[in-house]
Amino acid sequence: MAAGITTHVLDVALGKPAAGMQIELYDMAMQPPTLIARMQTNRDGRTDTPILPSDKARAGDFELRFHVADYFKTPDVFADVVPVRFTVAEAAEHYHVPLLCSPWTFGTYRGS
Repeated sequence: MAAGITTHVLDVALGKPAAGMQIELYDMAMQPPTLIARMQTNRDGRTDTPILPSDKARAGDFELRFHVADYFKTPDVFADVVPVRFTVAEAAEHYHVPLLCSPWTFGTYRGS
């Protein structure tokens, strides 16, 4: 996989990809943080293109914001927006940051 940042979202309550979730990527080096990209997941729970393509890859601190409450649309949803802040140490490497979520929990990891 080429350098850059990708993500996907899995709805663990339904056991399927989370289609239609809004995701934003922010550059945390700027004050206030600067919005780099805003995308929505497709039916596979992924964005159609990398959220940060390889030609724009760079080292630095970033934050993905997953709009889980808008996706689940239930009154008892635990989190509104899930922020995942991470550091890209090597611009030449690929960073895949998935989110596993339900209306009541979420988790992430550095994928491949």
